[in-house]
Amino acid sequence: MNRPGLDEYFLKLAAVVAERSTCCRRHVGAVAVRKKHILVTGYNGAPAGSTDCLSLGCLRNEQNIPSGQRHEVCRAIHAEQNAIIQAALHGVSLEGATLYSTHSPCVLCAKMLVNARIKSYVSYGQYSDNTFIHLFKEAGIEYRQAGRPPDNITFLD
Repeated sequence: MNRPGLDEYFLKLAAVVAERSTCCRRHVGAVAVRKKHILVTGYNGAPAGSTDCLSLGCLRNEQNIPSGQRHEVCRAIHAEQNAIIQAALHGVSLEGATLYSTHSPCVLCAKMLVNARIKSYVSYGQYSDNTFIHLFKEAGIEYRQAGRPPDNITFLD
C-alpha cells in the first residue's frame, strides 16, 4: 500500500468536501491547511438557511450563462468564499495557509484569497476563468496544478 503525499491527501479531502455542494453545475470543495493542520473547509452552495439550487433549479442554466461569466447571477457562494467565511466565524487566520481545492479559483475568489494572505493554492481541476493567475503572481501566491487524486479509499479492516 502506498501512503498518499500531502497534495493528494488534502485534494482528496477537498473532493469529499465537494460532495456537500448544492450546485447543479459543478461541485467544488476547498480545504485550508497550515503546517499540515486543517483550518477550515468550504463547498459551493446557497447561503445558509436559504433554498438551494438542487430544489429551485439553476438560474445560470435557465439564462444560458457560460461558466466564468456573470457571477452575480447565481445563488451559490463559492467554496473558497465559504472557507474564508468559516475562518472568520471561528476566529481562524488564513495567513500563510495553503488552500487545496477541486478547481482553480475565479478572479473574485482570488481577490479575497489575496487579502486573506494565503501563501499557496493547489487544485486538480481547471475553472474556465484563468484571470487569477496574474493576480496570484503579483501577490506572490504560489499556484500548483496537481493530478486528480484517486477516488477510492483503502480500508484495512
